[in-house]
Amino acid sequence: MLKISKGKISRAQKVVIYGPEGIGKSSLAAQFPDPLIIDTEGGTSHMDVRRIDKPKTWDELLGIIKEVAITPSICRTLVIDTADWAEQLIISYLCNKYKQSSIESFGYGKGYTYMSEEFSRMLSACDLVIAAGIHVVITAHAKMRKFEQPDEMGAYDRWEMKLSRQTAPLLKEWCDMLLFCNYQTFVVTSENDTKKAQDGKRVIYTSHHPAWDAKTRVALPEIIDLDYANISAAVEGQLQEKKTADISSDVYDSAYDRFRQLMAESGVTENDVRKVVAMKGHFPEDTPIKDYGDSFITGWLFKYWPQITEIIDRMKTDGTNN
Repeated sequence: MLKISKGKISRAQKVVIYGPEGIGKSSLAAQFPDPLIIDTEGGTSHMDVRRIDKPKTWDELLGIIKEVAITPSICRTLVIDTADWAEQLIISYLCNKYKQSSIESFGYGKGYTYMSEEFSRMLSACDLVIAAGIHVVITAHAKMRKFEQPDEMGAYDRWEMKLSRQTAPLLKEWCDMLLFCNYQTFVVTSENDTKKAQDGKRVIYTSHHPAWDAKTRVALPEIIDLDYANISAAVEGQLQEKKTADISSDVYDSAYDRFRQLMAESGVTENDVRKVVAMKGHFPEDTPIKDYGDSFITGWLFKYWPQITEIIDRMKTDGTNN
């Protein structure tokens, strides 16, 4: 039976902040509500923030993200600083696993395919954090690249995230806000009528431009000063709307309510989940999910959600989920 809903769905926000070195990406992320930062490069050593020491392996990073998802009281914002460092962890993991000297040595682009699959695992883990009502902010460095359009003459420089061409699109598609931070450039004319570009104030670009990628699902000016106060309403307003809606805070904060939202975002039904839970021997298939209890929902369903969805997809492909 179709379950149709209407109106805006308020939830925690998925935010990506990228820009050149030293522009203030980490400082902006640290201004989000009650942040907990996975500090991968020591970029917050000068800041008075809560941080998790640099994970040494790819599995350790994934484990930290999942641990935050099942401990929603630990923070209101999880910051992963940075995505390009996480990509390096993936490369080390894959080269060790498949006994390769580099990501290029896999041949036929297979290494990059594996890398995008692993990066998707991280984003799936981040979705568990979002479902727990915690904002996720991922930072990334930016680099310049010569860009040529097939139907145009000439080329021009363009800012891009310092990621592979396989993982960057995944991150851009995943996020609600893609914020490009840079110095706003002004062109001044000297007394001898020569023009010169000068860097001005630090700003956030929120919409697409030929020279960079940016987007937001919430209405914001195209250019704003680099200050969290200028985007706070767009970030925090999403959850505030839900908290002031005609539902009790107990319902909003319940593990079952968050899990229902996660199922809806993943296109999974309660029947799908009950089949997997019964197959693993935890509860009879006819037991409603709301009767599982918060400890099982947070400690098993949220924790193993990527594996659960893989099983569901496999069952659907095999025709065993009817």
